[in-house]
Amino acid sequence: MSAITKERELDYLKGKLACALARTFSEMTIQPQDVANPVAPRLDEDRLAWLALALSPGLGPKRILDAMKELDAPSQALALSLTDLEGLKFPAEAAQFIFDGKARKAAEEEWARVAEQGATLVTFGCPQYPERLKEIYDPPPVLWVRGELSLLTRHAIAVVGTRHPSPYGSGVAEMLARDLAVRRLLIVSGMARGIDTCAHKGALAARMPTVAVWGTGIDVIYPKENKKLAEEILATGGAIVSEVPMGTFPAPQNFPRRNRILSGLSVAVLVVEAAENSGTRVTARCAAEQNRDLYAVPGNVTSRNSWTPNTLIKQGAKLVATWEDVWEDLPSQVRAELEAGIGFESKPEPGASLLPDPALRPEEAMVLEVLRADESLQMDEILELLETQLTSSEVFTALFELEITGRIRQLPGKNFVRTL
Repeated sequence: MSAITKERELDYLKGKLACALARTFSEMTIQPQDVANPVAPRLDEDRLAWLALALSPGLGPKRILDAMKELDAPSQALALSLTDLEGLKFPAEAAQFIFDGKARKAAEEEWARVAEQGATLVTFGCPQYPERLKEIYDPPPVLWVRGELSLLTRHAIAVVGTRHPSPYGSGVAEMLARDLAVRRLLIVSGMARGIDTCAHKGALAARMPTVAVWGTGIDVIYPKENKKLAEEILATGGAIVSEVPMGTFPAPQNFPRRNRILSGLSVAVLVVEAAENSGTRVTARCAAEQNRDLYAVPGNVTSRNSWTPNTLIKQGAKLVATWEDVWEDLPSQVRAELEAGIGFESKPEPGASLLPDPALRPEEAMVLEVLRADESLQMDEILELLETQLTSSEVFTALFELEITGRIRQLPGKNFVRTL
C-alpha cells in the first residue's frame, strides 16, 4: 500500500472518530429545547408521584394532600427513606409499598394504560386542575379524564336524583337540563340510571357538552345500557371523569365518594326526585358542606320519591319549577359570564319548553287532555276513557301524531305520558 493511500485512510478514520465524539458530546449536553423548558421533565415526575401515592394502599385524598405540603416537590415522595415516609403519617403498608418501588411501578403501568386510551391524568398540582374542586375538604389527588378537559373549569350545575324516577321526574330533569344547558350552564351528573341519565340526555338534546362523573374506571361503562350515552357524551365534546384507576369495577363504596366530586365541580346542585334513603342525600349533604347552592324540584307529597326534594325545600333549598328559578338565583358574576357567551353556541333541538305548540286537531286535543305528566296511562286505559267520544283508530292516530310532535312519550308496555 502506497504512502498516499495510507495517509488518506488515516484521514478517513480521524474524521469518523471526530464525528462519533461530536455525536456523543451532543447527546450528553443539554439541548436547546431543554433550556427553553427546563422544568418539563420534573413536571412529569411530579405527576407520576401524585399518581403513585393515589395508587398506594391505605392512602386517602386528605392524607396525600397533607403529605405533599411537607415536600418541596411531589417527586421527592418517591425517594424518601422508610422512616421519612412513616414521618409523613403514612400507614406502614403504604410506606413499604412506596419504599420498595412498587408505587412507582404501578404508576408507570397506569400511565401507559391511560395513554393507550387517549385519556388524560390531571393531578392536584396541574394548572388544569379545576380550582372549584380544590375548595372542598378532600379533593381527589388525581383525576382520570376522557374527552374535553377544559370543561372542568366551566360554570356547572349538578343534576341528581333517584335511579327509579316517575315519568314526571324524568321529564322535569330532561327539560331543566336542556333549558339550562342551552344557556351555557354545564350539566354535570353521574350517568346512573334514572335522573342522571335524563340530565345528560337533556344537555345532549340542546347540543351542548355535558360531564359524567363515574364511580368506576373511565374504561368501565356502568350501567352497561348507557354505552351509547357515553359515546354520545364524548362525540358531543363532553367529558368523562373519575378518581379511580382504569379497570375499577362498580364497587358500591365508590359511588357515595364520587358524589362529593359532582357537587365540588359545580356552583350548585339540583335535586329532582329522591326517596328518603337515596344516595342523592349524600350529594345534597356534600353541597351544603361545600357551601354550594341547593335547588330542589317539589313533588307529589304522596310519592316516596318526593321525600328528599320536599324535605330539602323545607330546610331552605330553593324551589325550582323552571330554568328561570335557577338562573335568577345564580351569583351575579356567574350569570354575567354565562350571558356573555349566549348566542355563540349551537342552537338546541326543538323542545316543549322552548317553542310554542302548533294547533291540535280535535282528536289530538281530546287524547292529550286525558294524559298526565306525572303518571302514565296504558293504551287500554286511554281507550276506555275515550270510548264514547273517539273510535280506537282515531285514538291510535292521535297518539301517533302527538308522539311525533313530542307532546307525549311512549313508555314500555304501551304506556303513554304527557311531556312537560
